[in-house]
Amino acid sequence: MWQIARRPRWIGALILALAIASSFAALGQWQLSRSLEGGEITEQQSETVVALDSVATAQEPLASVTTGQSVSFTAELVPGDYVVLAERRNTAGMGYWVVGHGQEPSGASIAIALGWASSTDAAASAIAQLEASPPASPPASSFSGRLLPTESPQVSDFESGVRSALAVSELVNLWQEVPAGTYGGYVVSFDPPAGLEAIDSPPPITEVSLNLLNVFYAVEWVVFAGFAVFLWYRLVRDVWEEEREGVEPNAAVD
Repeated sequence: MWQIARRPRWIGALILALAIASSFAALGQWQLSRSLEGGEITEQQSETVVALDSVATAQEPLASVTTGQSVSFTAELVPGDYVVLAERRNTAGMGYWVVGHGQEPSGASIAIALGWASSTDAAASAIAQLEASPPASPPASSFSGRLLPTESPQVSDFESGVRSALAVSELVNLWQEVPAGTYGGYVVSFDPPAGLEAIDSPPPITEVSLNLLNVFYAVEWVVFAGFAVFLWYRLVRDVWEEEREGVEPNAAVD
């Protein structure tokens, strides 16, 4: 049978079958790459610092694609509008967040998680320092941090009287004045003020879902590739059987 397979006609047929199989395999690989949601993986750009107003707008909810985005902006910390949140976990354990009311030159407000403290006394001391000497002179200071969506108020906050959730809707009612609306999320500052530790804020994890239909199509292309080679083998064997029967009519086919 292999003598027949080495004939120029069948060598050419094998080359054609391999070319077809390669095409099918390439199509299977392409289909497999399309099995990832959206047909491609978009490289995460959250660590590139962009202007806050380029990815978010006051009085509008945050888009899901902006969650975890590193942003920069200028704002003045409004005296008297600091809030301490309890039960906030950090690398050193449970503690407290000091949250400030940032007001942009346009008047839009943004909640800023300034830093983490291990105790209420440490948080109060840091707030006293901020009140006595703000990070920079008015009208505004520069901030950079990670933009996150607002949290929902917790029922336990109302029962215990101790706030633990960074809910923008609640902060608006605590702040003295919000002249031009507020952003629908908050920013975790990368650079904590004196007396506070940096809040652990890792980059968001990109989840990619699998499209099983495209995986099925990819398997089909692999099967087609194998069938192209098998078809060549089957044709060569048929010719071999015919020629053998012509020489030995009563010979049993292996």
